[in-house]
Amino acid sequence: MARSSFQKLKLLHVRNYLLQNSDEEHPVTVHQMIQYLASNGIAAERKSIYDDIEALRTFGMDIEECKRGRVFGYYVASRTFELPELKLLVDSVQSSKFITHKKTASLIKKIETLASVHSAQLLHRQVFVKNRIKTMNESIYYNVDEIHNGISNNRKIRFLYFEYNVAKERQYRHGGAYYVVSPFAMTWDDENYYMVAYDSEAGHIKHYRVDKMEKITLLDEERDGQEAYEALDMAVYTRKTFGMFTGEEIKVQMRFENHLVGAVLDRLGSEVFIVPDGLAHFTVRTDVVVSPQFFAWVLGFGPQAQIVGPAHVVAGMKAHIGSVAALYGLNTESTWGKTALTIAVRAAVFCHSPVIGTGKVVK
Repeated sequence: MARSSFQKLKLLHVRNYLLQNSDEEHPVTVHQMIQYLASNGIAAERKSIYDDIEALRTFGMDIEECKRGRVFGYYVASRTFELPELKLLVDSVQSSKFITHKKTASLIKKIETLASVHSAQLLHRQVFVKNRIKTMNESIYYNVDEIHNGISNNRKIRFLYFEYNVAKERQYRHGGAYYVVSPFAMTWDDENYYMVAYDSEAGHIKHYRVDKMEKITLLDEERDGQEAYEALDMAVYTRKTFGMFTGEEIKVQMRFENHLVGAVLDRLGSEVFIVPDGLAHFTVRTDVVVSPQFFAWVLGFGPQAQIVGPAHVVAGMKAHIGSVAALYGLNTESTWGKTALTIAVRAAVFCHSPVIGTGKVVK
């Protein structure tokens, strides 16, 4: 490239140098900028650098001047993302189970480019990915893209759906046949990404783990189920579906100790109606999808939470606790066992465990 062509890029080089190398704690001098330009084959004088800085300010860059001793320096005072915002993004990426180790490293590296090299070093020191639980499905990003294409183009998609066996091998559901659905939304729950779609064959809305989907193809057929989706409140749907496990939707009444109000609001939403029950307890009555995951959530509060009704949900909790108790050799037919089971049902003494969660995301 001719020298004159390099000169035409001078302003862009000055902009990039300021963005990459300066912040409030690390201003750069005009001399440093001249040296950087020279290393890229661009000759510059001090006055031209001052003119470039003014041009960048006019363009909208927030460039501040400061004095350190006898030396004047310049730095980018505000950016699209401030350092605390970038820390939030890094934390979100590294804590997301559905993002693979490989993609996590790639995304964090890209996020670091949005800060100065000095701030990027601070971000990098806070990255702890090595031993985190991550998905093994490297195609999840392609999956997300294809699902969004189906939504934006009003088209059905088809895909294979799998689960892992004890040998960590993929086993395809539906006998290896393709699922064909109408995608409408993506939602995040319990550290996993789900697609919400209408199943024409079943005649209702279902959800699917995105990292368990494979070979997604966009079809020429237009979506159906628009009315079913429009009748669905996504915020309510994810709030009442525990762990995105399917089950019967029932209005359930529960009783909690007062200090659990924060945890209840976090899970059921601030709109849930709370009724005081004596001095130490309160009750709530709300729609939930009754599943093993719902029982596990209640059980996790130990003797501080109880399902009050309806009777068949209480019976379901009894059966659930009984099946778990049997795993540990507790004889629920003995006098002691019946007493223990009664206490467990009333007080929910068993802490929830992944063993309990035997429901299915899609039936």
